[in-house]
Amino acid sequence: MDMKKKHKIPDQGDLPDLSRQKLAVGAKQLRKAVRAGSVRCVYLAENADPALTQPLAELCADNQIQITWVASMETLGSACGIEVGAAAAAVLN
Repeated sequence: MDMKKKHKIPDQGDLPDLSRQKLAVGAKQLRKAVRAGSVRCVYLAENADPALTQPLAELCADNQIQITWVASMETLGSACGIEVGAAAAAVLN
């Protein structure tokens, strides 16, 4: 199943400001939060290494968590309120 076709945010446009929400940023923190059952939704960067994002996408699919693909790591990092790119971020309950 191609998860990238399911939900995708257009280049730059409609990504919400995530910095005001409780987040898990980065692959390791995202995995921990999914396993703990505290994730509402996940954002993954399309230009991140697929070796990193594909296992996260599969983990989310297994746990029935909505994935939204973002055009770039820089865009996702900026939306999370950090000064570096982010491959993955999760909004927590």
